[in-house]
Amino acid sequence: MPPGVDCPMEFWTKEENQSVAVDFLLPTGVYLNFPVSRNANLSTIKKVLWHRAQYEPLFHMLSDPEAYVFTCVNQTAEQQELEDEQRRLCDIQPFLPVLRLVAREGDRVKKLVNSQISLLIGKGLHEFDSLHDPEVNAFRTKMRQFCEEAAARRQQLGWEAWLQYSFPLQLEPSARSWGAGTMRVPTRALLVNVKFEGSEESFTFQVSTKDVPLALMACALRKKATVFRQPLVEQPEDYTLQVNGKHEYLYGSYPLCQFQYICSCLHSGLTPHLTMVHSSSILAMRDEQSDPAPQVQKPRTKPPPIPMKKPSSLSLWSLEQPFRVELIQGSKVNADERMKLVVQAGLFHGNETLCKTVSSSEVSVCSEPVWKQRLEFDINICDLPRMARLCFALYAVIEKAKKARSTKKKSKKADCPIAWANLMLFDYKDQLKTGERCLNMWPSVPDEKGELLNPTGTVRSNPNTESAAALIICLPEVAPYPVYYPTLDKILELGRHGEHGRFSEEEQLQLREILERRGSGELYEHEKDLVWKMRHEVQERFPEALARLLLVTKWNKHEDVAQMLYLLCSWPELPVLSALELLDFSFPDRHVGSFAIKSLRKLTDDELFQYLLQLVQVLKYESYLDCELTKFLLDRALANRKIGHFLFWHLRSEMHVPSVALRFGLIMEAYCRGSTHHMKVLMKQGEALSKLKALSDFVKVSSQKTTKPQTKELMHLCIRQETYLEALSNLQSPLDPSTLLAEVCVEQCTFMDSKMKPLWVMYSNEEAGSDGSVGIIFKNGDGLGPCPFGGVLCQSQHCHLRWKRGCSKKSRDQFKIRAKGGDVGPRSVRVERPGLARGVRLAPLFPSPHASLASCPILGSGGIFFQATWISLRANMSSAKVPPFLRCSLGAGPDLSKESSPRVPGVTDSSPAPLPSLAASPGAVLAVLSPSGWGGVSGHPRDSP
Repeated sequence: MPPGVDCPMEFWTKEENQSVAVDFLLPTGVYLNFPVSRNANLSTIKKVLWHRAQYEPLFHMLSDPEAYVFTCVNQTAEQQELEDEQRRLCDIQPFLPVLRLVAREGDRVKKLVNSQISLLIGKGLHEFDSLHDPEVNAFRTKMRQFCEEAAARRQQLGWEAWLQYSFPLQLEPSARSWGAGTMRVPTRALLVNVKFEGSEESFTFQVSTKDVPLALMACALRKKATVFRQPLVEQPEDYTLQVNGKHEYLYGSYPLCQFQYICSCLHSGLTPHLTMVHSSSILAMRDEQSDPAPQVQKPRTKPPPIPMKKPSSLSLWSLEQPFRVELIQGSKVNADERMKLVVQAGLFHGNETLCKTVSSSEVSVCSEPVWKQRLEFDINICDLPRMARLCFALYAVIEKAKKARSTKKKSKKADCPIAWANLMLFDYKDQLKTGERCLNMWPSVPDEKGELLNPTGTVRSNPNTESAAALIICLPEVAPYPVYYPTLDKILELGRHGEHGRFSEEEQLQLREILERRGSGELYEHEKDLVWKMRHEVQERFPEALARLLLVTKWNKHEDVAQMLYLLCSWPELPVLSALELLDFSFPDRHVGSFAIKSLRKLTDDELFQYLLQLVQVLKYESYLDCELTKFLLDRALANRKIGHFLFWHLRSEMHVPSVALRFGLIMEAYCRGSTHHMKVLMKQGEALSKLKALSDFVKVSSQKTTKPQTKELMHLCIRQETYLEALSNLQSPLDPSTLLAEVCVEQCTFMDSKMKPLWVMYSNEEAGSDGSVGIIFKNGDGLGPCPFGGVLCQSQHCHLRWKRGCSKKSRDQFKIRAKGGDVGPRSVRVERPGLARGVRLAPLFPSPHASLASCPILGSGGIFFQATWISLRANMSSAKVPPFLRCSLGAGPDLSKESSPRVPGVTDSSPAPLPSLAASPGAVLAVLSPSGWGGVSGHPRDSP
């Protein structure tokens, strides 16, 4: 191939480009050019290169092949070391067909892991290093040690504990958890087929549905001893039961009917097929998946203790002068020359303004406007709360006309928002920021309320420094020494002096009425004063009203803040819903967040799984990288692989969003270092997704040129390629890690007739028997409406699966799921079943700035996996009981509350708009997008295979 000809990503997916002429640059200065197969991996290519290089000059100067590594220029114009030599050339997709061989330097294993993590999270780790950000470096060091220590502890687990981590139990919701009458324990006998690992002999037993797995295994061992006339020496405690053809195990002291697999077989009239696996096999699996040399075992020298800051630092509370900031100039500002530029600034604590906003003078529009103006705020430095953020908005106004009054009236409303930026006043070490700073701003989006400032936005600068508008400001040096926010001990010392008086019966009744008032409307000033005055009464008698008390706290008075935090130290633990409410952006104080996480630690894994997506959304609005919520999620993810699986894909699905890419990338890096074996499983799923996207693009192009039968045949030829079969076979389902997508049934694969030509890919699994047929629907393209990703992956079982959650016996019928119109996922999805209503709408995907119960994209980079499950809600649950971040939906996605939808019986108009309708009967259910059980699928009428 002639020099200068690039190879875009499409080049590597074309069928006709089976052989590629590649330029090879050797360390000796020798240049070679010869064709290689695009499907060849780097290991094979290196062998061929070495064979040809032996006939070239200076070959004797080369070391062994293992001493060298290939490098290339990737599609983002970065030089990349290709440590993983099992990758194929068509998967690497270099920008130019040039491979340079260089001497390998450093720790090969470390480089390989770093390369795999970069590939998996969609962001090079070198990008984190190049930031030279002390907060990023400190967070990476701390989280790496935290996750590697968790991995080391996991290696010491016994086989039963390791089984609970790797293959968590999949149980049916209990009657108490899901409401009376939702699940009735069957009492009839059950036929179960059991075989032993490594043997084709199987036995069928009739057992009670109330028996535990241990009883079934004891029965199987006795049967085996009787049939083979062997003494009964094996103990059932040394075995566990595995579902045939799945990564799902049955263990523990639960009745058989409480396991999802057994329950689905009961409802479908099928015989459960199980395999008895010995503990030695589980231990072998654990050892195989363990890191042989975890880095955490290396000796780590602890840094010396940080010296006291008495002589060289100053407390914030000792500074009583007003807070001010100097606005210097802007850059890269793009606006109409007829306008004037203005900067508005405000101090916020969550959604609450700490003082009046201030605005700069008007200057003429130019690329680099200059203000050199001091902006002074009506608040003293000593009263700045720890989580105060400084918010800026750059906007343009039309010059005031001097003609008619009507013209003047219009000019007042002619504000044109351009960009915004936020800055935390304290760094991650509690030090007040000073000095000159350049804030790369984010483009403004028109706001319905007309607000210019965006306090809920990120505090990170826009990474697009080439074209983003910027503001240069200067935070003044207020003292000769660094200024720090007081430590918790100092805060509590000041807070313990708050008053604690007695109150009349009338005041107590009034307090009760305020706190029990439904809704979260704004309180009057005298009501706020009463709640604050009686804060000790709130703690003793109404502890669940902590959120109300925090809302009336005056965060712009450091004395009140100290009294509130002192009271928080002795506050009783809250129920889950009340604790979740404290994670809302309205409560940014880190001590409040720590208290909320402390109350959430009692969540079981199943309960945490229900809130996982919403907790990931909350991460977007954390002010610092190191926070209690991040550590809580990582800790639970490293203790339960299922939670880790979905946490990873929830994060990965939004790596295309610049404002969260850094935070989410760092969290994924930490998780990967704490679960290196799981990282291989995730990479396999990502590779399968990229192949499905390429296949979908090919089908869409081909369908425009040929007939459907011809396109279908070409699709089959594409799938039969070695690279596609390898990528699409033998992977764990991203929707359900316990499901194994074993072998692609090429002849049964097809595509649908709607605009985006969704793919229907069929799988079979011989080990699962008749229960092993699984269909994958992959949709890719702009038919997803406002959804920012390229595809939707759905999973259905062809073995007559039933919906179980939220269903009474009378209405336990097959559900039908379809997309409204031609779109799938983000616009509006209907979940239908007879007996409840004609349809239940789902809220928009990716609401902003708060998460919605209905949003659940779990994979990005060209595709989204999503599916629906049912969650039962109490009929008397008012909006006041639902945390705001679970019920608020602003910004992105269509407002489904404004669309016409079938009326669900019993639904009142007072239901929160972003949530789907709730029926008033106890059996009412809420349809949400969540990675859990899947039911029968029927697509759009045009989406027929």
